[in-house]
Amino acid sequence: MTIPTVERRRFKVGKYDIIAHPIPASAHMLRYTVFVGGKRIGATVSVPTESDCRFLEKPPVVPPLKIFSSYRPGRPKKGTRPQAPAESGPAARESLPLDVSLGGISATGER
Repeated sequence: MTIPTVERRRFKVGKYDIIAHPIPASAHMLRYTVFVGGKRIGATVSVPTESDCRFLEKPPVVPPLKIFSSYRPGRPKKGTRPQAPAESGPAARESLPLDVSLGGISATGER
């Protein structure tokens, strides 16, 4: 029993030459090799469009990778003691002396 395979094809998409070769051990799949000016620029498994060919010819610029930093602010290292509460927190309210008035409001002894 022989497995039927598809034939090799050649066609153009815009200025790009495309040659479709059967993929080994596959009955119906093709590998599409893209050429421009006789130079191979890439290959796909699906039928490439002109946009795909332009992408293979001139891929977009990829920004450089940022170096991964293991510093995590706010997270203490293992084995360190918890920080003491900061002294610059909200100040405790002091009671006003009885002889101080606030704009006509007199201080009372009751709270």
